[in-house]
Amino acid sequence: MPPLPVHQQITFLYTADLARTARFYEDILGLPLALDQGACRIYRVCGDAFVGFCQRDGLTAEAADRVIFTLVTPDVEAWHAYLQGRGVVFEKPPSHNPKYQIFHAFLRDPNGYLIEIQRFLDPAWPPPEG
Repeated sequence: MPPLPVHQQITFLYTADLARTARFYEDILGLPLALDQGACRIYRVCGDAFVGFCQRDGLTAEAADRVIFTLVTPDVEAWHAYLQGRGVVFEKPPSHNPKYQIFHAFLRDPNGYLIEIQRFLDPAWPPPEG
């Protein structure tokens, strides 16, 4: 039996401050708001991939440390320059990671979630669909 179809992907994360999170993802990263549900806001990352943030009291830093939200782009350096120009402080500037054959940089969002801006150097990526 072939796998059942999947048409979209949404990753939901919690935030203790939805307004501050919205400003970061809309004004700093520039992600378009796809749906405002009041207590949750969903942003289009690309195509049919989305990230959503839902208001949740009691979010701990420990919970945020369990997540890496990765944005894949051919131009890590341009993203780095753009975000630095918007006042974003990077935890790790763009660098080569030979173990995973990637070029990447790291920053944190207002909730403490780690964001990785990444380019694959491995010629096997992306894998063929099917």
